[in-house]
Amino acid sequence: MNKILPRFIVSAVLAGLLAACASTPDEQDETRGWTAEKIFTEAKAEQDSRNFDRSNKLFEKLEARFPYGRHAQQAQIETAYNHYKNQEPLLAFAAIDRFIKQYPAHPNIDYAYYLKGLVNFNEAQGFLSSLIKQDMSERDPKAARESFDTFRQLVTRYPESKYAADSTVRMGYLVGALASHELHVAKYYYNRGAFLAAANRGKYLLETYSSTKQVEPALGIMALAYDKLGLVELRDDVKKVLFKNYPQTAVLDEGVLFSDADWWKPW
Repeated sequence: MNKILPRFIVSAVLAGLLAACASTPDEQDETRGWTAEKIFTEAKAEQDSRNFDRSNKLFEKLEARFPYGRHAQQAQIETAYNHYKNQEPLLAFAAIDRFIKQYPAHPNIDYAYYLKGLVNFNEAQGFLSSLIKQDMSERDPKAARESFDTFRQLVTRYPESKYAADSTVRMGYLVGALASHELHVAKYYYNRGAFLAAANRGKYLLETYSSTKQVEPALGIMALAYDKLGLVELRDDVKKVLFKNYPQTAVLDEGVLFSDADWWKPW
């Protein structure tokens, strides 16, 4: 009995300490007893102050305590926005996809698609490419393609959305950027003597991005590449198309076509 009693006392003391530790966070939690609206308002205030981590912690508390209300639904998309602004694209994508999956008929579902497009657009460098002297055509176009696809979903499914107009403008930019990427690859192949690959890349650009200004230099690369390959008939056919659509063209001059002044860039 003497050996059992001390063990019982120790166990009781430890249990008491654990209970005290467990109660400490709640006792120190300033949001204890707050309504859903109160937590949401405070989280939005932190968001407006660009305290995105603090804002997300409050949104997490909101979802945990009031998981079925309208505030909890909105908290998910607000969390995604915070991750976007905090330059955490993977976390933003995860939050957006969760929102779209759980609330496909939500009144703000168009904004979810718009935000997803923006996250990828930002990853693709967007309109800032010209300002920071980065050629988007030299980057991996995956983010640009995904951004374009998401904006297209938004415009197709929700043409009356207030985000449709801006999405359309960004889609136009992205098409030019993707065409620039194809042109860059075609030039890369040509400069390394892979003339057939260069011609095929130019042909793909024509077939896929026929409404862009990158078509003219693509035709030039095709004509020059076919000439190098001795494919005279194909060369002449391309030249006919080139001069018919661009009578004053100079892209058959390698010095012009491969100059640093890439006037066909999307910006």
